[in-house]
Amino acid sequence: MTVESFVGAIEALLTVETMIWLLAGVIIGIIVGGLPGLGPPLGMAIILPLTLPLDAANAIILLVGVYSGSMYGGSIAAILINTPGVSSSAATMFDGYPMSQQGRAATALAISATASAFAGLFTIAALILFSPALIEMVLAVGTPERFLVAILGLAMITVVTRGSLAKGLLAGVAGLLVTTVGIAPMSLDQRYSETMYLYDGIDFVAVLIGLFAIAEMMKLAGQEGGIAKDEVTIDRAGITEGVRSTINHPITVFKSANIGMIVGAIPGAGATVSNFVAYSEAVRSSSDPDSFGSGNEIGVIASEASNNGTVAGSLVPAISFGIPGSSSTAVLIGGLLMHDLRPGPSMFDPSGELTLTYTMLLALLVGNVVILLFGLSMVTQLGYLTKIDTDYIIPMVIVLSFLGTYALRINPIDILTVIVFGIIGFYMVRYNYSVIAFVLGVVLGDIAEENLYTALQLSDGSFMIFVNPLEYGRWLSLILSVLIVLLIFGPYVKQWWERRQAV
Repeated sequence: MTVESFVGAIEALLTVETMIWLLAGVIIGIIVGGLPGLGPPLGMAIILPLTLPLDAANAIILLVGVYSGSMYGGSIAAILINTPGVSSSAATMFDGYPMSQQGRAATALAISATASAFAGLFTIAALILFSPALIEMVLAVGTPERFLVAILGLAMITVVTRGSLAKGLLAGVAGLLVTTVGIAPMSLDQRYSETMYLYDGIDFVAVLIGLFAIAEMMKLAGQEGGIAKDEVTIDRAGITEGVRSTINHPITVFKSANIGMIVGAIPGAGATVSNFVAYSEAVRSSSDPDSFGSGNEIGVIASEASNNGTVAGSLVPAISFGIPGSSSTAVLIGGLLMHDLRPGPSMFDPSGELTLTYTMLLALLVGNVVILLFGLSMVTQLGYLTKIDTDYIIPMVIVLSFLGTYALRINPIDILTVIVFGIIGFYMVRYNYSVIAFVLGVVLGDIAEENLYTALQLSDGSFMIFVNPLEYGRWLSLILSVLIVLLIFGPYVKQWWERRQAV
């Protein structure tokens, strides 16, 4: 049955219509990623409501194409003008921009395209290869485990929050509160629904568009003129050198791709974390660490390989349990839900949506080939992306955001939701509140509530189903419960131990 699903996925992908949507997604992603301040969550959030007329497979392929393409596209502005198109390309600036200053912009851009494509091809192939084992694991997970995995995702806030832990926890709780609006999914009680427009709750897609699209446009509105202030010139001569450099460092590509895949699978961590982890590891393992930051090609290879490696990793918790590994996969989950696809066991069930899952993974595989070919062939033209004036970007994004959001449910409250959460997102970033923690709360709230309700029905109201494997035979539940406790209290225990050792 698994082989039949895989063959069916190949047949579905090789249709002309599907390939057109894949190409469109990757190219849109590269353009969006190349514009500083935009990035994959924004691009996917804008495209998401526009996928409504498409069938589920083409809609998801378009979204993952944008996701993968923008991960590469973010390196363009990082290399050319020392401004990361996306936060996950921040480490690329350290060596990519010095290479541009040295007249080696074409080499840096070629390295970025090649490393991104090679890493993406490797990690997606590995995910497809090991998917049978993943299928068995996911199908073995029941309702209690899904609830605990959702709580585990929320507990990750204590790990991934940068700066104030209190702000991260507050953002996560605020996200959870958003999911309490509307009719309760299991008991059908009305909660905070003073108007009929709120009976279905606050729309997840509208929240995402507000947090990412509108908030980013508010930030860009404070800039005058174009995004790139200086003239950008690119010499074509270094393209071959860049490809050769990437091929000559297979260990760096392999290691960084694996770091990206592993870190990407951690809910809430995302490509930004893997980007710096991979770059730091490249510096640590180098025989000439002092050369990093002044145009070392290995620094660009490491950071860019980790980016597209993260795409494969972040898909694991997203399609397996509905837990976003990043902001981008949070939007992807929104796309799945919008097209009546429920993340979880059905995505790996041969009688369910396994063919669609394989189609999505194969589309990413082909998408990385497109990134390689498009990136290398368009190196001399990529600089124009950073010259588009914000006066054109902002109105287009805002209009598309409002039109797309309203068309999704024809509910006027969604327009107000976009505005309100756009303002909230803007000030969250300004005052260093974790947006990803907030998104984790919004995404995982309904999942946790539904599975908790069902799990307690299975146990006649006993919470021991989560911690007593002897009675209920669920050892995975006990392991997840222990991990949750460690994640929540681990940082405090570590601080207490360090203070005690210092005395």
